[in-house]
Amino acid sequence: MVTINWNNRIMEINDTPQAEKRLVARFLDMFIKFGLILALASFCFTVISPFMNMLLWALILAVTLYPLHQRFAARMGGKQGWAATLLVLLGVLLIVVPTIAMISSLGDSVSVLIAKVTSDSLVIPSPSNRLMAIPVVGEKIYIVWMKASTDLPGLVKSYGPQLGEITRQVITILASMSGGLIGFVFSFIVAGIMMAWGAPGARSATSIATRITDERKGPALTTLCTNTIRAVAMGVIGVAFIQALLAGIVMAIAGIPAVGIFFVLALILGIAQVPVILVTAPAIVIMWMMGDHGTAMNVVFTVLLIIAGMADNVLKPLLLGRGVDVPMPVVLLGALGGMATSGILGMFIGATLLSIGYRIFMAWVKEGPSGPTLSGQDAL
Repeated sequence: MVTINWNNRIMEINDTPQAEKRLVARFLDMFIKFGLILALASFCFTVISPFMNMLLWALILAVTLYPLHQRFAARMGGKQGWAATLLVLLGVLLIVVPTIAMISSLGDSVSVLIAKVTSDSLVIPSPSNRLMAIPVVGEKIYIVWMKASTDLPGLVKSYGPQLGEITRQVITILASMSGGLIGFVFSFIVAGIMMAWGAPGARSATSIATRITDERKGPALTTLCTNTIRAVAMGVIGVAFIQALLAGIVMAIAGIPAVGIFFVLALILGIAQVPVILVTAPAIVIMWMMGDHGTAMNVVFTVLLIIAGMADNVLKPLLLGRGVDVPMPVVLLGALGGMATSGILGMFIGATLLSIGYRIFMAWVKEGPSGPTLSGQDAL
């Protein structure tokens, strides 16, 4: 018995180098496979990264508009392609074209302002003495404003480096917005293709989610992402965008200068859930100060701007649906961060993706290692 044990020990010792070799070979094989997969994934990401924002926004649009697309398809005899084409054309006509007009107005306003400053033809009225009554900053603002009204060239010369940096930043933002609008148009076209193949795409998304998680959590994850995209895109971004667009169109018809600036401010305030009347009210004051249309037309435009500034009270019940289970600071941070990194298109993408991340994270926190099993839209 002892002899047999010693023989076994000797055989184990002799097999140890072979086992180590097999382990090293297996590890090396796994490392090479992982490196090749990583290299392929890196190459694919490098190729697709220039189009990433456009594809993400197209996916958001497709998920958001798919119920409307299905209604169109039902009325057109189930023709998915024709319904998608009609929806894309309507989107470009009703949303993209007015948005291009608003952004073009913003660029024209900045160009006119720069031209007047450089040619020394800009006239700035004197500030009111009541401005000095504002605590802390009133006196400083009054001094700078008075300097601008009496000696604008001197003020520009004294703040030359700061104004140059601001000008460069404004030009960068305008260029980013222009690129974003081009991406916006292409995103609509890609979204139309996605909607035409909506059913297979939904099955593929569920399969991917199931492969990442499991058979129970995969469909729930797909449902959660779909509901969040539609709630945020329609209830927050959609309402803010439509409201800003209505206000901008009325301002453009009324001939109010710097319409593009008012449009962007109204869009940001709308996403932040701040009343847009804070933007339309100064526009009303400017319109009455200009006095170009007469009292009757000014009253009409004033009523229209007030309605546009309070349109969210009507739009939210129509578009919000079940509500957005995401704190507004999360949506605002996503919008501002996306705009800072990717322009106007990034504003919409950032708000939606950050909201999805927040919902997934909170669903994961609620479930916990020993918590209750969640179901429905919050299940992971």
